[in-house]
Amino acid sequence: MSLLPRVIFHIDMDAFYASVEQRDHPEYRGKPLIVGSPPTQRGVVCAASYEARKFKVRSAMPSRTAGKLCPHGIFVRPRMDAYRAESAAIMEILRSVTPVIEKVSVDEAYLDVSASFQEYGDVDSALAAAVPVARAIKERIAAERNLTASIGVAANKFLAKLGSDFQKPDGLTLIRESEKVNFLRPLSVRSIHGVGPVTAEALEGRGFKTIGDLQAATDDLAGVVGSFAESLRARAMGEDDRPVDTSDERKSISAENTFLEDTDDRPTLRAALKEMAADVAETLASHELGALTVQVKVRYSDFTTLTRQVRLEDPVTGAPEIYRLAQFLLARDRLVKSPLRLIGIGVSTLVPPLRHQLLLPI
Repeated sequence: MSLLPRVIFHIDMDAFYASVEQRDHPEYRGKPLIVGSPPTQRGVVCAASYEARKFKVRSAMPSRTAGKLCPHGIFVRPRMDAYRAESAAIMEILRSVTPVIEKVSVDEAYLDVSASFQEYGDVDSALAAAVPVARAIKERIAAERNLTASIGVAANKFLAKLGSDFQKPDGLTLIRESEKVNFLRPLSVRSIHGVGPVTAEALEGRGFKTIGDLQAATDDLAGVVGSFAESLRARAMGEDDRPVDTSDERKSISAENTFLEDTDDRPTLRAALKEMAADVAETLASHELGALTVQVKVRYSDFTTLTRQVRLEDPVTGAPEIYRLAQFLLARDRLVKSPLRLIGIGVSTLVPPLRHQLLLPI
């Protein structure tokens, strides 16, 4: 077994879509900018600047709600081609550091830079030596792309992701192996990937409110969270052996409902969507994932099949969000124009879920 210290970076661009718009349009800088449909139309928020987030505007929120929360917000339509081009330029910067990259979205990636620090005999020394490299990445992105990134430096993906979230925006956080248990102790159990609202309520109901409570647990957690108990204990201690995956494989989760009789009855369709959204959300939670893409699928009586999707900046995890986005897609593209034989919901571009609001204050 190799004793090579693991050194993982998690790079997360700050409010990526909104930051690109503010960079390209100086008149938007310092103002609450919302990328998405205008509040006068049915649609959702794709991204919000940090100025808009102060008004509790967030990704996947209905634009009308965002307009009420932030009445002076500036709404702009997303420019996906521009964001993809910007992402390609940023990824090239990262590839100049290491070829071992796992791109998880247009604005987020894991880097395994362990090979550059193999001369260090212990993990903490290697991590400390890696900090200047992470800082150089941030400086190069700022100089060449005029954007800011936050980076977490740790010995595994779970901790590196927490680190990149910890001091946003423009943050750089090192989580040493010798300090990881203490770092995690005060955090909410909800900051652990895979702990959704239902699991969190079950844990909190048994007195497990912080990760520290889990670290000190003597009770059998399997009685609370079932087969998730072993993974939960490992995360609570800051352990994560997942490798940085350099493959380009696209994974997805989906659910479909074929009706006994073709129907365009709205209550029937809504009930089917809610059930499928719950199934998809449960699968996401069991795999500790969120989704950046939500898709709906419909099949008509003549077997014509259509799919429509929406791409988000921040991942969705919950059934209500997935259901709302599916409803939006059906309405936006007028997909229920005749009775349906089949309806389905799918999610893809699967990434770790965000828990920004649950982290320690800076």
